[in-house]
Amino acid sequence: MKPIATNITRTLDIGAELVCADNSGAKQLQIIGVKHRQGRRSRRTSAGIGDQVKVKILKGDQEVKGQVFDAVIVRQTKEIQRPDGLRVSFEDNAAVLVEETGLPRGDVTKGPIAKEVVERFGPIGKIASKVV
Repeated sequence: MKPIATNITRTLDIGAELVCADNSGAKQLQIIGVKHRQGRRSRRTSAGIGDQVKVKILKGDQEVKGQVFDAVIVRQTKEIQRPDGLRVSFEDNAAVLVEETGLPRGDVTKGPIAKEVVERFGPIGKIASKVV
C-alpha cells in the first residue's frame, strides 16, 4: 500500500456507519474492522480517508445485505489538512466496496472522492465521477 502525503485525522471508529458511494447494491455500511493498522494494546483502532476496512452491509439489495466485504474510505466529515495548507472536509462519511485485490466491486461512484484515495488506490480513481 502506498503512503499518503497528507496528514489525515482518523476519526471513524469501529461501529461507525458509512454511506456506500458506488453502485454495488449496498446503501449503508458499518465498520467492523480496520485492515493494515497497528495500534496500542486495549485501544480501538480507527480509520480515515484512504484506509481499507472490513464492513458489514446494513441496508441494500437482498443478495448483499448482512454480508461482510472489504471497503476503502473515500470521504469523511472531519477535515484533513493537505501539505499545501488546504483543509478539506466532506458532507458525509462514505466508502467504496473493493475486492481483496483492491479492485472496486461497482462500475461508477456517486459523489466526490478525495485525491488521497486515488494516490493509494488507482483503480478507484478510474471509476470516480469527481476527484477533489
